[in-house]
Amino acid sequence: MNSSGGAEVTGVTSISKDNSDQTDDRQIVGRKIWRIFPYVKKYWKSAVGGIAANAGARAFDLIPFIAIGMAADYYQSGTFTSERVERMMTSDIIPTLGPIDSEELGFGLLILSCFTFLAIFQGLSNQLWQATAYRAQHDIRMDATQSLMSMEASYFETRQTGNLMSVLSADVAQLEDIISDASTSIIRIAITFSTAFAIMFWMSSKLAVILFTPLIIIVPMVVWFSTRVQRKYRKQRESTGGIVAILENVLSGITVVQAYNAKEFERSRIDIQSGNYRDMAIQAAFIRNRFIPGIYVVAGISFGLLVSAGGWIMASEEITVGQFVTFLLISTRMTMPMFILGMLLNQLQKGEAASKRVFAIIDLEPSIFDKEGAVPLESPITSIRFENVSFAYPSSDSNVLNDINFSASSGEFLGVMGHTGAGKSTILKLVERFYEPQSGRVLINGTDINEFQIESVRARIGFVSQDPFLFFGSIRDNVAYARDCSDEEIDHALEAAGALEFVTQLSEGIDTMVGDRGVMLSGGQRARISLARALLNDPDLLILDEASAALDAETEKRIQESLFGSSNGGKKRITIAVAHRLATIRNADEIVAMVDGAIVERGTHEELIASKNVYASQWSIQTGELGSAEG
Repeated sequence: MNSSGGAEVTGVTSISKDNSDQTDDRQIVGRKIWRIFPYVKKYWKSAVGGIAANAGARAFDLIPFIAIGMAADYYQSGTFTSERVERMMTSDIIPTLGPIDSEELGFGLLILSCFTFLAIFQGLSNQLWQATAYRAQHDIRMDATQSLMSMEASYFETRQTGNLMSVLSADVAQLEDIISDASTSIIRIAITFSTAFAIMFWMSSKLAVILFTPLIIIVPMVVWFSTRVQRKYRKQRESTGGIVAILENVLSGITVVQAYNAKEFERSRIDIQSGNYRDMAIQAAFIRNRFIPGIYVVAGISFGLLVSAGGWIMASEEITVGQFVTFLLISTRMTMPMFILGMLLNQLQKGEAASKRVFAIIDLEPSIFDKEGAVPLESPITSIRFENVSFAYPSSDSNVLNDINFSASSGEFLGVMGHTGAGKSTILKLVERFYEPQSGRVLINGTDINEFQIESVRARIGFVSQDPFLFFGSIRDNVAYARDCSDEEIDHALEAAGALEFVTQLSEGIDTMVGDRGVMLSGGQRARISLARALLNDPDLLILDEASAALDAETEKRIQESLFGSSNGGKKRITIAVAHRLATIRNADEIVAMVDGAIVERGTHEELIASKNVYASQWSIQTGELGSAEG
């Protein structure tokens, strides 16, 4: 990628792609999911604290079993039995067992204390790890969001908004589950197994080997499960994104859906995506429901061998009855981690599928970016010039613009006209650096636009698109979008855009909610609010892309008087307006007429009418003077 200026600028020649949808035949746990740990590492203090607390909880979880074994040996001892018999025989009234010995009380208090500390340490571990997970989740989502917002316009033209939303919401949430739940499960299993094995091996190495040897069978089972279920989960995540994308389109365009009686059509589209999700979920469940019962079988083999061999080991007096009891209790405690292992692997595979989609977005690299050494544009924009500019969209093999040349200076109004697809709006997108030309240069104040930092250029431009977009919120929020300004400044911008009159008539004034995408306002009202947003910062360059298409002639005339008349405060800004309705640009200082990506004529309104060419023909058609269009 190269953003350098010059006659040959390497621009957006190909659509930026991510690899979130690529198929990998070798589905291995952890290929992508391990990338979450640099985010966890940022909060290492709480993570280490969570591990330490978890280790403490596991210790207090196992100590009661040792105490129970010691108690069993104590109760079986001859001393304990003879003391109880003596108390019963010497009782004067009803034979009783007598008072509890200090040893017996000690066993009970030890077990009670262990469970108390288990609760404390487990709660502390959960709190620390969940806090770490939520912080990491936030950082991952912000990195993915920042990466998306840095991408050029062409990236979004080939992707559904709902699919991207699914990644930022559902997939990132899945990674949070991995950190807060799966990570603690991994730690719990590792500590429990290692500690339990050490205790058991200390008690009886033979019984420990008998118990743990069958567990080796789990390894090929894990490999089998991992290599089959992950691709099912990946397709599930893709289907989820497809469902969200369709629903987002349907809800945004519900009036069109209802107007065309397309409810069944949209229902069928959702049915296909939801059916894909259902089928992949069933197939994943089929694999999972063969793997987890296999864990039960392996556990049954281990515990069956343990109980069968226990009598033989005790007969050889290698362990006591109490130690065997401890051995059995600890082995049963290991049952839960074994079953958790099955669910854990299932969760990790879901996380792997989600992480591929999330980190594919984080790894995106924009094709349009600040070149090395780019400087901020600190002076006002006083001139804009196109020099031999040619451009083709990434998805097209033919040029949209061919050898375009024009210029405009402070105080000038440049109008651009032409039929649909002539390349009018593309010119404006090049000024905003939404795209970059394949050849030629765009100059600001005589300097290649690529020499300036993108954000500093856009900060001096006011842009109104042909499809005015309003965010959910109030009129105030939309006019003052991403800026800190007073109500007086907002009113001034609304007045310049011809919107103050209708806004003041609303019950809530500038605090009136506009609805999603501004649906509570008319098309003309949305256009005026969008124009007010562009005018708020008093830009040096105002770009209008069919901005007046939804306005009536009287409102448009008032806005033009505000923008170009004496009431504009003497602002000598550059205005570039694209319009199908030629009355919008009639008063422009220069009008360029475009056909198939090329400028075919230019001049003032009067000059172009006199030339009787493209402009004059369109003017005649729009004004009803069809006879004069024959020339």
